[in-house]
Amino acid sequence: MVTGDPGPTLPMSMATDDGPDGPWVIPEPGWVCPECGFDFDACDPRETPALLRAFPDRYRVPLERGLPGEDLDAILRARPSPTTWSALEYACHARDSFALYDERVTTTMKEDRPSFPRMRRDELVVERDYNHQDPAEVLTGIVAAIRALAVELEYVRDDGWDRRAYRDDLEMSVAWMARNAVHEGRHHLLDIGRALRAARQAGRAGPRSRPVA
Repeated sequence: MVTGDPGPTLPMSMATDDGPDGPWVIPEPGWVCPECGFDFDACDPRETPALLRAFPDRYRVPLERGLPGEDLDAILRARPSPTTWSALEYACHARDSFALYDERVTTTMKEDRPSFPRMRRDELVVERDYNHQDPAEVLTGIVAAIRALAVELEYVRDDGWDRRAYRDDLEMSVAWMARNAVHEGRHHLLDIGRALRAARQAGRAGPRSRPVA
């Protein structure tokens, strides 16, 4: 994803995906996200439906509750910088990520070792015009996508968690997809909070004064 902040330095042992979607850390055993605190090992795949169902209310707050007197719609659409997504764009990405994992898990449970294309996350921001979508509709989509994914994961039996799918050279088990969906949901809440804080700080600063000629 586009970002103006390179973020923390990654341990040398961490695998990264440097494809056309940009650098992305591939969660693996022993990994704890240095930003949002997601602990890969502590996330039991069997508990992911309940963890996912806790997200709708957490996304509802930043998308519906503005500060007194502010234009929340404008704040949600404000990019902290030209290369950093707005809060609304992160919310759209989270919605589409949940929907994507629902589709991938469903297919992996039905087919033997299916292969999936990349999400193309940066292209979707433009193609689906994320920043001009209705925040209320985006929230409705987040809730629907989470519910669908949670239901699908509830039907996974013990031997189903190890079923595999592929995306380019990345092997993904159903257990890995479930964990990563939880990480996506948690991390993008952090991203939304950052974008909102940056937009509000910019609003408080107001327009820059121009020197008197």
